[in-house]
Amino acid sequence: MKVAIVGASGAVGQEFLRVLDERNFPVDELVLFGSERSAGRTYSFRGKEYTVRLLQHNDDFKGIDVAFVSAGGGTSKDFAETITKHGTVMIDNSSAFRMDEDVPLVVPECNAEDALNRPRGIIANPNCTTIMMVVCLQPLERISHIRRIHVASYQAASGAGAAAMAELEQQYREVLDGRPATVNKFAYQLAYNVIPQIDVFTDNGYTKEEMKMFNETRKIMHTDAACSAMCVRVPSLRSHSEAVWIETERPISPEEARKAFAQAPGITVVDDPANKQYPMPLFTAGKDDVFVGRIRRDIANENGLTFWLCGDQIKKGAALNAVQIAEYLIKVGNI
Repeated sequence: MKVAIVGASGAVGQEFLRVLDERNFPVDELVLFGSERSAGRTYSFRGKEYTVRLLQHNDDFKGIDVAFVSAGGGTSKDFAETITKHGTVMIDNSSAFRMDEDVPLVVPECNAEDALNRPRGIIANPNCTTIMMVVCLQPLERISHIRRIHVASYQAASGAGAAAMAELEQQYREVLDGRPATVNKFAYQLAYNVIPQIDVFTDNGYTKEEMKMFNETRKIMHTDAACSAMCVRVPSLRSHSEAVWIETERPISPEEARKAFAQAPGITVVDDPANKQYPMPLFTAGKDDVFVGRIRRDIANENGLTFWLCGDQIKKGAALNAVQIAEYLIKVGNI
């Protein structure tokens, strides 16, 4: 198995290296690609040093079985043909192709089979908040069809990349030292603050991030459910959280939901309010699963259920999901 990582120096690129190693992914040969800024850097993987190559329009991807791509939408669009022209499966972490009809959008716990039909050789990795939410919605959908979804996300600095995480740490130090906070990666100072905007606003008043949750959920789950989202950047370093309200065709009891969550792949239930046990970013960073708690009836909707989830944005929300897609393709002999 010959594997490539495009965007190897970024936060998700580095997470790819860790996840591939943790899961003992079959890597016989590894090739790292990056921009002019990162080309020439070296990274260690399973005891061997690898140098980042400059990503170029040439035949460097010939013979590569799968390429994990996390270098931004512009790069993905520009290099998709170069990456796939010799048969490489491109698993893309950007938003470039997610809503294209001929590109499957895959979360293995929900719709792994969709990855088998990829006429362009591209599989899209969904938005991080969508991934974590649909992992939890799918077992409930099997009980009763979900009609409506309302979600408020509480998204860590990690969602904006490694530089944003560093900026948040820097801001805390600057504020505590009585100095002006450095603001480059966010619209405002994030330390000691929350920012109710992620990505740019669209004509309907929702941001692109919020519309991703609407559109991607429908595509992944093959559903007509409508999802109204409010996405907020919060001053935690890593791991996103979401408060979710759903309306189903028939009521789902908290007991049914807990059982469904506990039996579903990729979910850990932490739901003991009496002992103050519930998921938090502090404890879910670096973990594979999506953690679910605060499971209860929605007292404002007789067919409603509400719950809280946390998950590592860089791991399950990005690198791990992509690697799981590749693992599925290997399992079924499709790569």
